[in-house]
Amino acid sequence: MGQFEFKRGNTPYVNRGALTDEYTPNSLVGRDDELEEYHSALEPVIWGETPKNIFLYGKTGVGKTASTKYFLKQLEADSEQYDDLVLRTVFLNCDGLETSYRLCIALVNQMRSASQQISESGYSKSEAYAMLWEELESRAGTVLIVLDEVDHIKSGEDSILYQLSRAHANGNVSDTKIGIIGISNDLTFTDDLSPKVKSSLCERQLHFPTYDATELQDVLQQRADIAFKDDGLDEGVIPLCAAYGAKEAGDARKALDLLLEAGDVARENKRSLVTEDDVNRAQSRLKSKKVRRGIQGLHEHDHYILYALCVLAANGKMPARTRVIYPQYERICEAGDIDPHTSRWVSDHLDELKMLGLLSVTEKNLGRKGGKYRKWDLKTDISNILESIEETLKVVGVLRSIEPYIPDSLELRSN
Repeated sequence: MGQFEFKRGNTPYVNRGALTDEYTPNSLVGRDDELEEYHSALEPVIWGETPKNIFLYGKTGVGKTASTKYFLKQLEADSEQYDDLVLRTVFLNCDGLETSYRLCIALVNQMRSASQQISESGYSKSEAYAMLWEELESRAGTVLIVLDEVDHIKSGEDSILYQLSRAHANGNVSDTKIGIIGISNDLTFTDDLSPKVKSSLCERQLHFPTYDATELQDVLQQRADIAFKDDGLDEGVIPLCAAYGAKEAGDARKALDLLLEAGDVARENKRSLVTEDDVNRAQSRLKSKKVRRGIQGLHEHDHYILYALCVLAANGKMPARTRVIYPQYERICEAGDIDPHTSRWVSDHLDELKMLGLLSVTEKNLGRKGGKYRKWDLKTDISNILESIEETLKVVGVLRSIEPYIPDSLELRSN
């Protein structure tokens, strides 16, 4: 392995962080109507009144979380000019918090210092709620609780949403006004809420539609003006990133990730100018990463099927019928001392791999004599698949036919 050095060189960036999730812009673009409505819903807070509960929904990357962070930052700054207003915000992502109990514990810990954290077990639900009310009451004033990805809460486990919205009315807090902001990527999440939760949580519902290509260009340009040097981008870079983002259901986050990746491609090549070629390379890299994540989350035997397909492809035997794929799958299982599934199971899972975009299929009809059959082929680069099933390669071993396709980073040896 060669010697590596870390050395600064040419870069297109001034502030790379402006393209990341952590960055909150000083103003928002492309969401005028939604922002106006959101601002109106938050207006009672500045008057010291009980906040309205707000529910935001829309697909990933349409500005829900970014808008919320922007308004919270603005509200906190503006509230400081009023002596009679004490505002605190609690921001919690609900990923992994499927029950009211776990969400309650997480909220308590979010409001406590590192030395006062409590465990996720060992308390009754009433004890957990008692600690939550104590923390909220100690913050006399107004508390806005943001529950991002609130749809992770399981159906039937939403009682905490009702408890929070009714905390003052039920006498659990007296000096604290609580407002809940729920954010969801699931457009049908409210359909499964109990009627009492829905009526309390969804006082104001705001829908964030997907961005079109023009709006995405505005979002990208705003961040690019901060992130890159004045001459750091070719003219076509932002329109191209916006076009890719529009194809991805108007997802601004994916468009920003693409612009960030393109900037990284240019910097890795020691250039201070990002070009359209960099965008295309970045798109290919991100697509490969997406494929790898998808493959790594598959069933163990799906990895064996993919290994078998890679072996057939490396030997020039693709496209192939299931009756050719299955024996190779059996040999892969035998090499790993694994009991194979049935041919029918493999056939069903080939269909699933097709739906994931990893395989293509061609149907053949030879009439009465030959009947119908299907031939399968890989839609994904062999090296990309092999990099994604590294653990399977370690168990089964590397066959010589695929050795040329093994990425250098894996450093595996053939049998």
